[in-house]
Amino acid sequence: QVQLVESGGGLVQPGGSLRLSCAASGSAFIIDVMGWYRQVPGKQRELVASIRRDGNTNYRDPVKGRFTISRDNAKNTVFLQMDSLKPEDTAVYYCNANITRSPWSNWNDYWGQGTQVTVSS
Repeated sequence: QVQLVESGGGLVQPGGSLRLSCAASGSAFIIDVMGWYRQVPGKQRELVASIRRDGNTNYRDPVKGRFTISRDNAKNTVFLQMDSLKPEDTAVYYCNANITRSPWSNWNDYWGQGTQVTVSS
């Protein structure tokens, strides 16, 4: 069983910064893509950023230039550094990991429990 545990959310003023972390733990597994999604009430969960094992990244337009995704493969952890935060960034942030138990097995998505990020004065 694989578990993703998130941390780092909270309340911050506009223009401030937060750093989210998400660590995968459990029995032996392999992680390919890891990413961050966010969701607000009444809207679909949307991709924020993703990162491949080799470090290649992908960002959605609303966060480009402000957020930075990174990962520590040795610790099975993905980070999201959020700078210049705006009220529009307020959401529950979920980490995601594409995981398999072996290269010959199916890949499955795992999700963190979600962490609230609130940007407000």
